[in-house]
Amino acid sequence: MYDPADGRLRDGGAELIDAWERAQASRLWVAVEDEPSDVERDLLSRRFGIHPLAITDALRERHPPKIEPFRDNTFILLRGLDAASTSLEFGTIQLSLFVGERFLITRNSGRSVSSETVREALISGALPPDISPAALALSLCRTVADRFLPVLLAVEKRLEEMEEEMLRKPSDDLLAELVRQKGDLKRLLRILQYHAQLFTSARSITPAQLAGHDHELTDVQEQLDRLLSLARLYYELTDDLMTGYLSLSAHRLNKIMQTLTIVTVVFVPVTFLAGIYGMNFEHMPELGYRYAYFILLGAMLTVVTGILTLFYHRGWLGGRSRRQERPPRSQGDPSCPRACADGEE
Repeated sequence: MYDPADGRLRDGGAELIDAWERAQASRLWVAVEDEPSDVERDLLSRRFGIHPLAITDALRERHPPKIEPFRDNTFILLRGLDAASTSLEFGTIQLSLFVGERFLITRNSGRSVSSETVREALISGALPPDISPAALALSLCRTVADRFLPVLLAVEKRLEEMEEEMLRKPSDDLLAELVRQKGDLKRLLRILQYHAQLFTSARSITPAQLAGHDHELTDVQEQLDRLLSLARLYYELTDDLMTGYLSLSAHRLNKIMQTLTIVTVVFVPVTFLAGIYGMNFEHMPELGYRYAYFILLGAMLTVVTGILTLFYHRGWLGGRSRRQERPPRSQGDPSCPRACADGEE
């Protein structure tokens, strides 16, 4: 609680609510966490006059982010990272803010690093003690948004590593990680889109309790837009890496199938000849010929050599194709399209 009468910032428990009610010019920040729901309802409704529907939304386990103005306060509902989240495999908590003229109430469903950061800044003097509840709430909103940035920057570094792994030594584990990362980024995109739309609408239609804080609203909204842009970029890069991985896998499979097909094509005529002369018919003219065996072996070798030579010149065995590249059309060529006449390819 901050009381301008003595200019002192007081940190305490529920007893400060009574002191705040007596000092009409004072300002109060109440942080609620891990309290029974009936205690929270009584505190919010009886002591601060919060609307029952806003209380219900704040106490729900899952609810989309929202900003809803009421007569005496503005309700802001955010979804932030939980205390253990440092990577893309993150968890979330629900953070509710009730902004009045003389009070700010925050209620989080779990430990909130953002609330702790703003509280420490307020106590240490990094934030002025007489800061308005609206400015304090928007500072907290900015801190919630800032916690997403290290998560996204870690994704950028990992994307570079995965691209090198994909080209050097692809594996099923890498593909599984790409699939998981794409799903996590999609979840993060949805959260950031909710928040970006939230503060974009708040800038166009500013609630009464946030009036006069256009710069703070703009700052939060711009930060969310930057985070949303980064998340979209990394989602697309992850999708491109997945597509590239599958394309490389298909290319390697095609090379293996090409090798097996070449082996099959080489041995089919040889097997055919061996099958013909492996039949035990009595009146086969070549069976009585003295050099028939060597002639047949020579025919097999000739067929195999001819097939391999053809494949080599076709480029299927690593040789150069005999097909000549067509020279580029000249600008005077009447069959060249208009783009060629202008010197473009």
